[in-house]
Amino acid sequence: MSEIISPQAPGEVRTAPHGEPEPQSLEEVAERLCDPASYAAVYHRPLHDQPMPAVKVLREVMERLRAVLFPGYFGNSDITPESMRFHVGANLDAVSRLLADQIRRGYCFFCDREQVEGCQACEDRARNLAGRFLAALPRIRSYLADDVRAAFEGDPAARSPGETIFCYPSITAMTHYRVAHELHHLGVELIPRIITEMAHSATGIDIHPGAEIGRRFFIDHGTGTVIGETCVIGENVRLYQGVTLGAKSFPKDASGKIIKGIPRHPVVEDEVTIYSGATILGRVTIGRGAVVGGNVWLTRDVPPGARVLQGRAREGVFEYGAGI
Repeated sequence: MSEIISPQAPGEVRTAPHGEPEPQSLEEVAERLCDPASYAAVYHRPLHDQPMPAVKVLREVMERLRAVLFPGYFGNSDITPESMRFHVGANLDAVSRLLADQIRRGYCFFCDREQVEGCQACEDRARNLAGRFLAALPRIRSYLADDVRAAFEGDPAARSPGETIFCYPSITAMTHYRVAHELHHLGVELIPRIITEMAHSATGIDIHPGAEIGRRFFIDHGTGTVIGETCVIGENVRLYQGVTLGAKSFPKDASGKIIKGIPRHPVVEDEVTIYSGATILGRVTIGRGAVVGGNVWLTRDVPPGARVLQGRAREGVFEYGAGI
């Protein structure tokens, strides 16, 4: 490990932007990185040395759940009604074990107990919550089936509902969201956020698991859409790419720290359409049946049935600059 890590002129000492000399060997690099002053802000060691949640395992959980929720589209494609029970049962058995372990790890990530006696309680709770989540899968599938219908009926380019299941980023994002939201609702720590961020990375659609989204929801194209933690979205709502449903400001307490958990994102009622690039900020209400046009910036309520559009560009002729 003693070799110079990059060639430089004899006698040259390179410095980092803050003025400290750069390390000249791998030993020095390791020494710097192992200095507590360097890693203190980015190091995590859970109490009782329990392992971290594993993104690789959660990806397997989601693949198995997609195979259960959309049989024939994901996982084994040779499913028949006769083999359905075996296919579903095998995947549910694996998900039950894998998810319970990941839920337990999520609790360990935030654990502040000094005594290990509480670990058994967390393990029992994790198994219980995994079971309660699995019991919700028929309802989750029902919601997703409505999302698929909304995508097919709302996009003239879709040739079949199956195409939206297999290809559309909106359905991928909503599958992860519907799963994560149920886990969030059950009080599972950390795992819901990891699951929605997996979809965010794959689709560019960022939905916080705490958001409340009704049936028949569709995001056309999807890239760049953001839906914040305390959003409430009704039924038959359609968004287009680049829509932001965000917070306008973050109230702070007396010590200057951001107050978390308060409602700060929009409420979007039933039958609303929001076109691409629109930004809606704060705890405002977009009334039933309203239409928000592309690239509109909103920080106020919109009454039911209203149409909010950008002002038209003014046309004119400016001779000799017209004093501009």
